[in-house]
Amino acid sequence: MIAQTIQLALAPVFVLVAIGNIMNLLSTRLGRIVDRSRALQVRHGETVGVEHDMVVREMRVVDLRIKLVGRALRLLVTSGLATGVTVAVLFVEELLSADLQRVAATTFILAVGLMMWALVLFLRETQAASAALRIPDEYLEPDRRI
Repeated sequence: MIAQTIQLALAPVFVLVAIGNIMNLLSTRLGRIVDRSRALQVRHGETVGVEHDMVVREMRVVDLRIKLVGRALRLLVTSGLATGVTVAVLFVEELLSADLQRVAATTFILAVGLMMWALVLFLRETQAASAALRIPDEYLEPDRRI
């Protein structure tokens, strides 16, 4: 019977692996965002006029990105905890011969829902990053034929 429980617990374990991979990706992005934030903070004191406004605009986007990644990471950690609880409930159910299927299903659904929410925040962060990376028209010189 314990072998069946181990097999049943494999699906949540794969979810844990996915959560870990997404967290790794997000923490790498967060590190790069923080580096950009520090560079912008230096430029903030060195700029004036239009250039200063551009720095402030980018700093606002960077601040939003930091918040979105932070929220996504918190959701993923919570999702990982819920997934761990799911695995524990499956084993407790087997060891105590108790009917905890609904508890296991609830914690697993919660874990997947939290992971999906985190992915939506990740999507928003990448959209914010893409929008901030658009090259201004004055650099593209759209009226100039090349």
